[in-house]
Amino acid sequence: MSAELTNLQLLHELEPVLESCINRHLSVHKNWNPHDYIPWSDGKNFYALGGQEWEPGQSQLSDIAQVAMVQNLMTEDNLPSYHREIAMNFGMDGPWGYWVNRWTAEENRHGIALRDYLVVTRAVDPVELEKLRMEVVNRGFSPGQNHQVRADLFAESLFDSVVYVTFQELATRISHRNTGKACNETIADQLLAKISADENLHMILYRDVTAAGFDASPNQAMRSLHKVLRNFQMPGYQVPEFRRKAVAIAVGGVYDPRIHLDEVVMPVLKKWRIFEREDFSGEAAALRDDLGLLIQELETACDKFEISKQRQLDREARTGKTTTAFELHKTAGKLTMSGR
Repeated sequence: MSAELTNLQLLHELEPVLESCINRHLSVHKNWNPHDYIPWSDGKNFYALGGQEWEPGQSQLSDIAQVAMVQNLMTEDNLPSYHREIAMNFGMDGPWGYWVNRWTAEENRHGIALRDYLVVTRAVDPVELEKLRMEVVNRGFSPGQNHQVRADLFAESLFDSVVYVTFQELATRISHRNTGKACNETIADQLLAKISADENLHMILYRDVTAAGFDASPNQAMRSLHKVLRNFQMPGYQVPEFRRKAVAIAVGGVYDPRIHLDEVVMPVLKKWRIFEREDFSGEAAALRDDLGLLIQELETACDKFEISKQRQLDREARTGKTTTAFELHKTAGKLTMSGR
C-alpha cells in the first residue's frame, strides 16, 4: 500500500500480525515471581516497627549501581502513564486491548521486584525513594514532552507509538542488564536478568509489528521513525536531575552514547532494512537520507563523550566526589542521544 492509512486502518491492517506476535510471545515467555529474587532473610524492621532506620553504611551497592537502580525503578514506576499512552493509541479492543493489559501486567512486576530488593537489602534510602516515586508519578509521562518537542507532534499515528517503544524497550533491556552487572551482587544480577529478558521479548513484538507497518505504509512509517530517532529520550527523562544521573550512568558504562548507537539504534535499523529498502519516496526518502546524517552525528557524539568521560573520571579521582542516587553534585558535560 502507498496511500496514507488512518489510525483505525493501521490497527485493522496490523491486527493479524499483532495476534501472531502475541501468540509467539506467550509461547516463549517464561513466567517468574518477583518474591523469588528478594533476599528476605536479609531484611529487618524499620523504626516505625521498633527497628532501625536506614543509614548510608548499610548499602552494599556502589554509587553508580545505586544511581542506576533508582533510575531504572523510577522509570518502571511510571507504568500508569505508559499504560494510558498505549491504551489511547492502541485501543482496548481485540488483540490490541489484550496486549495493552498483558504488557502492563508483565511490566508491573518489574517495579515490584526492584523496590522490594532495594528496601529489603537497604541498598538506598527508602524515605527518599518514596519521595522520588511520588514526584515522578505526579509528573507523569508523555512522548510529547520529549526533548522540547511539541505534544502535537507525537501520537499522530500508531506508528509513533510502536516505533518509539521498539527502541525504548531495547534500551531499557540493555540498561537493566548492565545495571545488574554494575551491582556486582549475584541476586541483583539474577533479578535484573529476568527483567531484561521480559523487556527483550516486548521489544521483539513491537519491532516485528513495526516491520509489518513498514510494508503496509512505508512513507508513513518512515516519518514516524525519523521523528522518534531525531528526538529520542529514554522514558525516565522526567525523573528529577535526569541529566546528571544520565551522565553518571553513562560514565559508569551502564548506558552511554556508544551503547545507544551500536546496541539500540543500528540493530533495529538493520532489522528493518532501512538503508536497503527502495519503497520510500518524496519526503520519506529525504528523511531516510537524514537518518544517515543522524548516524554520523551520533558517531561524533560518541567520540566527544569519550573525551568528556575521561575528564569526568579524572575529576572524580581528584575530588573524590561522585553522583549518588539522591545527593547530587554539579557535574560537567552533557549526555545527548540525538547527536545535537
